[in-house]
Amino acid sequence: MQLFRHASKSIELIESFLDIIDQGTLIFKEGVKNYLYNNRENFVHNLQTLSALETDADITWRKIENILYTQSLMPQLRGDILRLLEELDKIIDLAKTNLFQFDVEIPYIPEVLNQDLVKLTELSCAAIESVIPATRTYFKDPESVKEKLHRVYLYEKEADKLADAIKRRVFHDMPEIKLSQRFHLRYFTLHIETLSDAAEKAADVLSVMAIKRTI
Repeated sequence: MQLFRHASKSIELIESFLDIIDQGTLIFKEGVKNYLYNNRENFVHNLQTLSALETDADITWRKIENILYTQSLMPQLRGDILRLLEELDKIIDLAKTNLFQFDVEIPYIPEVLNQDLVKLTELSCAAIESVIPATRTYFKDPESVKEKLHRVYLYEKEADKLADAIKRRVFHDMPEIKLSQRFHLRYFTLHIETLSDAAEKAADVLSVMAIKRTI
């Protein structure tokens, strides 16, 4: 932590940024559930909230970048930190984009798939929710980052497995669904699954950063 003793404002902004990503993840999770269970009013509110959070994340990220450069703070770590924050920013961008696609394309989703899609959403969001505390730990105890990151990779793998199972079920076990609807379901399953992939990318960056600080 001594390395960051003169960067309290930057750390404070980074904490705020991580809070925004965390909130955005929760809203995405709620949004998918509200869409699946036809809670239109709540779903629209989720869209509006997530859009506002995505804007807040971009603004906060730019503030952090500006402070790190203009005040010459943490020059040896600045590039890595900004790259990590950029990967995290991509997560909330992706969450907003993907949730809005539900509103734009209005996919038909059979009720029998609701439970699996909710579970997939929870797994993908769990991967994100695991990378956030690992990021906080980086600034306090980098040696502990690795043990926290294993959850990210675990949830990402489980999300991949479930997504494959859903797609296989759609194409092999649901003959009553039109081919066009099957493609649509595959597409939206992928929308949810890609959030865990984005979390994995952030975890990869963070893992390398932690190693650099411990050697």
